[in-house]
Amino acid sequence: MNPAPSNPNSNGATTTSAGSAVGGVAPSPTFSPLYQQIKALITQSLQSGEWKPGELIPSEVELAGRYKVSQGTVRKAIDELAAEHLVVRRQGKGTFVATHNEARAHFRFLKLMPDEGIPQHLDHDYLEVKRIRAPAEVARLLELKSGDAVVYIKRLMSDGGAPTILEELWLPGQLFKGLTAERLAEYKGPMYGLFESEFGTRMIRASEKIRAVAADAPTAQALKVPEGTPLLCADRVSFTYGDKAVELRRGLYLTTKHHYQNELS
Repeated sequence: MNPAPSNPNSNGATTTSAGSAVGGVAPSPTFSPLYQQIKALITQSLQSGEWKPGELIPSEVELAGRYKVSQGTVRKAIDELAAEHLVVRRQGKGTFVATHNEARAHFRFLKLMPDEGIPQHLDHDYLEVKRIRAPAEVARLLELKSGDAVVYIKRLMSDGGAPTILEELWLPGQLFKGLTAERLAEYKGPMYGLFESEFGTRMIRASEKIRAVAADAPTAQALKVPEGTPLLCADRVSFTYGDKAVELRRGLYLTTKHHYQNELS
């Protein structure tokens, strides 16, 4: 049984109670535009796996009938989902669930761009892959208990044979059971594509902090630069549906021939 949104009031918004009155004070109503309710319902279907990554979702007409709303309301909901990269519109074909295996998705989270030429897929070499107990800070950021199992990954990424990025990743061990160095090495697509297709975890958004650091001795050795070389350090927490943190990643970027690029809108 597919849930239908509650009936909108005259201005196109739905009024819901903020909770029972406390101390005789009536709660203030909250307003949710109808298209946002439809967006939430479609997102629930994406999260539950009703429509898999890469699959065609029902048409706007079908969704309008399903949720008993206008086609325009559905279109506005899908517009927002497309802007958030959860779905992809393809002219003449329909709307598809977005997937990390698409070529353009590779550069959505990788913001390091070459100073000259076009961005290329970087070669990667896995230096370490192991299960460890989560350090306190890792556990906090991933909303785990201190000491819970995490998968730790360390890899070196190179551009044309030149070491460019040294990355460390921490993933919740419960979600990524069976993730091994061998599986990572044999998978030819982007890492997020593997997480999506084999572990049912899709990265929806990320929060990132960037600062300048100096290369310590182990980092300098891995990147083949002198100790103390300026690097860009990006700490990122990635989230899946429901704003659940599912990855902590630290990247150390060599910017001799690259720069960090982000599109602001």
